[in-house]
Amino acid sequence: MRRSLLNPGPILLLVAAMIAMACESSGKRHTGPSPADYDLNNPEVFKLSDRLNEISGLAYYAPDSALFAIVDEAGILYKLIPAAHKRKVNEQHWKFAGSSDFEDLVLVDSVFYVMKSKGDIVAFKFLTPDSLQAQEYNIPLTGKNEFESMYYDEASRRLVLICKDCEADDKNVVSTWTFDPQQHAFNEGEMRIDAPSILGKLDTDEKRFKPSAAAINPLTGELYIVSSVNKCLVIAGGDGKLKEVYPLAPDLFKQPEGIAFTPSGDMFISNEAAGEGLANILRFKYKKRGHEN
Repeated sequence: MRRSLLNPGPILLLVAAMIAMACESSGKRHTGPSPADYDLNNPEVFKLSDRLNEISGLAYYAPDSALFAIVDEAGILYKLIPAAHKRKVNEQHWKFAGSSDFEDLVLVDSVFYVMKSKGDIVAFKFLTPDSLQAQEYNIPLTGKNEFESMYYDEASRRLVLICKDCEADDKNVVSTWTFDPQQHAFNEGEMRIDAPSILGKLDTDEKRFKPSAAAINPLTGELYIVSSVNKCLVIAGGDGKLKEVYPLAPDLFKQPEGIAFTPSGDMFISNEAAGEGLANILRFKYKKRGHEN
C-alpha cells in the first residue's frame, strides 16, 4: 500500500500527540477579555516532552489532524498527533538541517518553509517517508535584523515575514518582507503594522511591538499575531490594520512562540517552557464552528 509522504505509516500516525503527558484544563481560572470567537481563559492544555521545551513554530496538517512543529536551535521537524490515549506522550521527528536559530514554520502544498531569525528560509519536502530534500534561500537584507513570525497569505500566494526588531524600523512601525514560493524571491512587503496603536491598548512599559508568531484565521481571513514580549494577541485585517488587542495572562501564556488554525477555526498557541516546567500547546475551540474537525 502506498503511503503519503507526509504520512509515514498508520502506526506512527497514532504516535504523536498534541502531545500530551496529559490533556488538562488550564488549572487557574482566568477572567481577562477574549475575542468573540474564542475563550482565551479556558483552553485545553497539552504538555509536551522536554525535547520540545523551545518549541518555536506550528503548522496544522488537516489530512491527519496533526500539528507539525519546530524547535529553536535544532533543525528537527516534529509531527504531533492526538493519540488515542491522551495521557501518553507520542511524537515523530525528522532531521531537516543542522543547528541554527529557527523561529517559525509554514506548510504550503506539501513543502515546509522554516524561517531563521535573520529572515533566511529553509524549504524542504519529503521524497520518501524517510528522506527529504532541502534548499535554503537568503533574504537580501543587511544590518541587524530579527524575525520570529511568518505566515502564508492565500490572496497573494506569498509568505509574509514580520519583523520583530529590524534596523529599518523605528518604534512606530513594524515592517514586513515577502517570499514567493514559486519564484523563490524575497521582496519588501507593503504591509506596515502601527505599533503605537497596539501598545496604547496595553498596560506596558515596552516601547516596541515585537511579534513572535502569526497566522491567518481561515474562517474570517483576519491576521492573528501573538507577541511573547508584549504578552498580547493582536487581531488585524489582512492588510495589517488593527482591529483588536487582547492582553495574555503570563501564567497561562508563559512564552507564546507559535500559532496555527484548523480549517474549522480552532486555534492553537504553543508556549516554550521558559525555564518553568514543560512547554505546552493550548487549544482554543472556535465558538461558532458548525462541525468538528
